[in-house]
Amino acid sequence: MKTTRWHILFLLFIARIGLGFQFQTMGSVANELVGELGLNYTQIGSLIGFFMVPGMFLALPAGFAGRFMSDRFIVGAGLLALAAGGGLAAVADSFNFFAIGRMICGVGFVVSTMFLTKIVADWFSGKELATAMSVLVMSWPLGIAMGQLGHGWLAVNYDWRWAFIVASLYCLVGALLVMFFYREAPETNKAKLSFKFTLNRNEVVLTIIAGLVWSFFNAGYVVYLSFAPRVLVSNGYEIVAALGIVSLASWVMIFSGTICGQIADRSGRHDAVLYICIAAAMLALMMLFVAPLAIPSSLLFGLMGVAPAGIIMALTASAMKPENRALGMGLFFTCYFVVQAPAPAIAGWLYDWTADAFWPILFSISLFFATALTNVAYRIVQKRMPI
Repeated sequence: MKTTRWHILFLLFIARIGLGFQFQTMGSVANELVGELGLNYTQIGSLIGFFMVPGMFLALPAGFAGRFMSDRFIVGAGLLALAAGGGLAAVADSFNFFAIGRMICGVGFVVSTMFLTKIVADWFSGKELATAMSVLVMSWPLGIAMGQLGHGWLAVNYDWRWAFIVASLYCLVGALLVMFFYREAPETNKAKLSFKFTLNRNEVVLTIIAGLVWSFFNAGYVVYLSFAPRVLVSNGYEIVAALGIVSLASWVMIFSGTICGQIADRSGRHDAVLYICIAAAMLALMMLFVAPLAIPSSLLFGLMGVAPAGIIMALTASAMKPENRALGMGLFFTCYFVVQAPAPAIAGWLYDWTADAFWPILFSISLFFATALTNVAYRIVQKRMPI
């Protein structure tokens, strides 16, 4: 049977679930780590953020490495690093050991997420790109939703270490699937084998701004995932019930994100769809503090608030030339990690300082607002500085 771009997208989707599944381990077992190991929420937030820290330093070098190594090898190696870091976290008994494990996961995350995105751009450029990116991006919330339910259940009924073990096994299987079944896109444009920085000035500026749009959007989402359960617990919910309610957003997003991408592709109104969804995200976060509206809040957040992820990711195709994608993705994700990495720690500090989950959620609202403003800036600059 001939391998089509949709077969490749399905393979990448299955593999990329492991990124969200491994990421969510720390947030889902936070209560157990605070109670058993004596960690505080600033440390928990820092450990969540450590997943992103390597990207601040490795995204650009990984982009250069993409000129010398195959996409299959880099993605497979990244998933293996995610498995190894999770395995180390499973046997950790202190903040420092957790930090090392999460940093190793972060190395795997940066190279995997960069080149999974590049691969989809290679296969779908000019052909339903927002839809394809939406499908790929939805694998992240699916992995997170699986973790919110599965990791929390394992921690409560067995031991928190099993959350890391199960997530690591999934990443290992994902690595094997990619290594054995991935095929390179036909007619892929590749840069020459060199360490020369080939992005021109316009590409650099557009890629940085596009990276900031993605950064603010994801930072707002991660802060929501990490601290929305605390809001519900303060309103009288049990922790497992709170995790389940918050996970509704991620489950709904799996479907709404793809639909959102199709609406944007067919209507051509990418920006209008994005701004409507961002407004819905901010409304949903405010609704979270009204106890009877917990479920509607989560559903609205998933149905609309985080649905435009693929629309934002599709900006990468208009920010850089096809032959510069490996390096361009390195710059794009450098911006992403610089903003994303400290966001959970800032939210954790706000919670420790105030003992009130209102402040981390207010921080999340401000991040979604920044997403919309930065997208406006991208469109203005794009008209003045075409690639």
